[in-house]
Amino acid sequence: MTVCTLFEKLWDQHRIADLEGGETLVHIDRHLLYEITSPQAFDGLQQAGRRVRNPELTFGTTDHLVSTRRNRDDETVEGGAALIRAFRSSTRAHGIRHFDVQDAQQGIVHVIAPELGIALPGMTLVCGDSHTGTVGALGSWAWGIGTSSVEQVLATQTLAVRKPKTMRILVDGQLSAGVTPKDLILYLIGQIGTAGATGYALELAGQAITDMPMEGRFTLCNMGVEAGARTTMIAPDDTTFSYLHGREFAPKGSSFDAAVREWRQLASDPGAVFDRELRFHASAAAPQITWGTSPEQVMPIDSTVPIPAHFDTEEQRGAAQRAIEYMGLQPGASLLGLKVDAVFIGSCTNSRLSDLSAAAEIVRSHKVASHVRALVVPGSMTVKREAEALGLHRVFLDAGFEWREPGCSMCAAVNDDVVPPGARCVSTSNRNFEGRQGPRARTHLASPAVAAAAAITGVITDARRL
Repeated sequence: MTVCTLFEKLWDQHRIADLEGGETLVHIDRHLLYEITSPQAFDGLQQAGRRVRNPELTFGTTDHLVSTRRNRDDETVEGGAALIRAFRSSTRAHGIRHFDVQDAQQGIVHVIAPELGIALPGMTLVCGDSHTGTVGALGSWAWGIGTSSVEQVLATQTLAVRKPKTMRILVDGQLSAGVTPKDLILYLIGQIGTAGATGYALELAGQAITDMPMEGRFTLCNMGVEAGARTTMIAPDDTTFSYLHGREFAPKGSSFDAAVREWRQLASDPGAVFDRELRFHASAAAPQITWGTSPEQVMPIDSTVPIPAHFDTEEQRGAAQRAIEYMGLQPGASLLGLKVDAVFIGSCTNSRLSDLSAAAEIVRSHKVASHVRALVVPGSMTVKREAEALGLHRVFLDAGFEWREPGCSMCAAVNDDVVPPGARCVSTSNRNFEGRQGPRARTHLASPAVAAAAAITGVITDARRL
């Protein structure tokens, strides 16, 4: 009997044929689209005289360019309306289910895919966005693709890929009080670096992972790409199955029971061999915050900014120095007490109900500092309704937060939510590159609790002290 990893099982199930040059043609079970990377692919189809091969396996949402302000419409940024309207026209023409701007189920693509049961264990799923690996938390093989590949999948429901190596990170033990899934994934990236999983299909396992609710698992897999992983996945288990039960596009009744029996077989077999395997203990992770311009430039929130001269290589020393200068920091100084100008709670990393609930617990009975602009952006219309049913929107509004409509918002600054030049933002998003949230914006990645604490104190704050 062959002993296989989770990824190897999915590879074997979806492999169609080996191609010349080392690539393999695989079947794609679900294809997700959004308004930036899809219009060009539809143009290519039209020019070639082709139609979408399997529109019933294809789903679209408008999330990146759309404004998150109330009473929004297609107009958001220069050129954005044209892409939004072109996308709408193409999905209608090809019979694709589109969660448009005014749709009751609209939201960030990586939030609504699992929320609606579009993504399921054992599936291959692609989207023209690098954080597609989010849904690997369900036990699916999911990854981001470029626009030319989007066109290929639309036309053929297949994709030519190179088989990655396999890697597993085991996280033993339990997270300490006040440490969140966001802190854990930032800690892991800090340990292995942004290239630590390059070339690998990454599996996360161990007690800290299996103890974690689904929404925390989505956060982990969302940021696997920031460690270089082509795809990040967690074996499906009872937590997964409970989450999926009753979802709109998930199997129903006896079909769901049959699916669960199949899904249970997906876990990596005992004794399966990975090309690389690392082990950490959850107790080593503390609340984290980034100090630089890469997710790997991260530290415990109560630590101090590194001194560039202390890094091992000239390249590392130079990168640290450039990041410190861009961020306007002092080597060896604490970040605690550093003034912030903006706080963003949202993105495909941390915009689910549990994220908003954690932030609301910190915010309750407090006020946002007078100099801080603070936004809460639910990841979907469903999340927004659930949060409002619990009164979370009132907690945020009473404190002085802006309660927004769903969308990518301030994560990537491709809409009208932008951090001003030189301003400092504590963000629950996934990237802190130079200019990511706007030209010369300074971004500190952190958990919803830390972001909420910064909003009400006006400075970077250890949420455990509140």
